[in-house]
Amino acid sequence: MTHIGDVSLIFRQLFEKTSSTYTYLLADTETREAVLIDPVLETVDRDLRIIKELNLKLLFAINTHVHADHITGSGTIKKKMDTVKSVLGKASKAKADIHVDDGDEIKFGHKKLLVRTTPGHTDGCISLVCHSAKAVFTGDALLIRGCGRTDFQQGNSYSLYDSIHKKVFSLPNDYLIFPGHDYTGQTCSSVGEEKQLNPRLSKQREDFKKIMDNLNLPYPAQIDKALPANLVCGVQE
Repeated sequence: MTHIGDVSLIFRQLFEKTSSTYTYLLADTETREAVLIDPVLETVDRDLRIIKELNLKLLFAINTHVHADHITGSGTIKKKMDTVKSVLGKASKAKADIHVDDGDEIKFGHKKLLVRTTPGHTDGCISLVCHSAKAVFTGDALLIRGCGRTDFQQGNSYSLYDSIHKKVFSLPNDYLIFPGHDYTGQTCSSVGEEKQLNPRLSKQREDFKKIMDNLNLPYPAQIDKALPANLVCGVQE
């Protein structure tokens, strides 16, 4: 998929298989200015190669939250391209060049992403809305037929439920949802689909809390190295 609802917006959905993480490259076709959402350390060289091949100028490496399942590529990208700025939600309380809050805009060329804070998986989670493309990048807050876990790292089931219903499900039904992960081979969904079909978030608030309390998920495999690194933009001196 090279465009999503906006033919003047370059779009690439990239995948890192170990953590099943999606990285998103967005760019203005006219100015060639670009942003990268949720880069992963192991795939930095791939991402930068694509940026070079497409003759793009990367402005921002954005993390939707402080990840626990992989090390961000932001710090390594900044070392290789010193004009790139890292971006993170203000409530994350982690290192970044730019901290954003609800309602802020991230501009690249004639395009922009609107920041919507969506805490619950972590305090610092943000979702990024691109109205020109009718799309929202939800990180780990909202997944396809699922959502981020709430049993560690400031997780709060009530906060997550409220965030998704107020900040994501309030968007038009035809807006595409691009998540931070998928473990079943799916690439995107829509606001309308998830409102109706998400087996957790289509439930009432108290029922959602009970579901989340009984997931009994395993401890993330990379959390012990990923969290400390991601608090300092993925680079530990």
